[in-house]
Amino acid sequence: MTTPLLETRDLCRSFGALAAVRDISFKLEQGARHALIGPNGAGKTTFINLLTGVLKPSQGQVLLGGRDVTALSQAGRVKLGIDRAFQINRRFRGLSVLENVYIAVAERLGAAPAMLRPTGSRTDVIAESIRLLEMLKLADDADHRVSELPYGRQRLVELAIALGLNPGVLLLDEPAAGVPSAESHIILDAIAALPEEIGVLIIEHDMDVVFRFARRITVMVEGVILTEGTPAEIAADERVRAVYLGQEAHKVAHHMQNEAAP
Repeated sequence: MTTPLLETRDLCRSFGALAAVRDISFKLEQGARHALIGPNGAGKTTFINLLTGVLKPSQGQVLLGGRDVTALSQAGRVKLGIDRAFQINRRFRGLSVLENVYIAVAERLGAAPAMLRPTGSRTDVIAESIRLLEMLKLADDADHRVSELPYGRQRLVELAIALGLNPGVLLLDEPAAGVPSAESHIILDAIAALPEEIGVLIIEHDMDVVFRFARRITVMVEGVILTEGTPAEIAADERVRAVYLGQEAHKVAHHMQNEAAP
């Protein structure tokens, strides 16, 4: 068996008497397209903060490629390939799109001191930055300030910045949240086109996004994993429908019907 890209073993985090995450054992494989879902208060954000090093666990381990990174800082984990997009806003809104991505690539390559020199002094950084912009269909916006772009394209810039750090594991927090419905397909298409070797975990409330993206789904409830499986398995699980309320329950039911249809 191959070593998972990212793994947790018996991960726990308590805040006083409140156990926000309890005994989470989870694996993200290379090339995964994995979704983490659950109702509000399920512990999803706490779990992601434990993965990225924002929080330290009360007990348990986080492993990256089999290496124990539990004691590493957030910055240390980024250097090893765990990156989180959309939750932490790293955009320099007054700079151009190209400059934003250039900064991320330069940081990874150890070229940050050259950022204040004429950009032509690091043509390798510029070339990689432009490649990322082309991949995400942002090349036409390269010279525009980020603040001038529609919100959906600003989210694409955040994704380009994350990719500029060359992550092996990419964590996306509600990637289409706040994006007008007319633009949401841009985000989802960009995620679908990410390099296959990157393991992607999205944290998402919208069932339509989840079932479009995921090959595997983990469901959290009250700090524990309720179940994990393929989209078809999750859609057929009545327990998943039971933990949702309102519109999302209807969406789960809709996907259950679609998966059951011949």
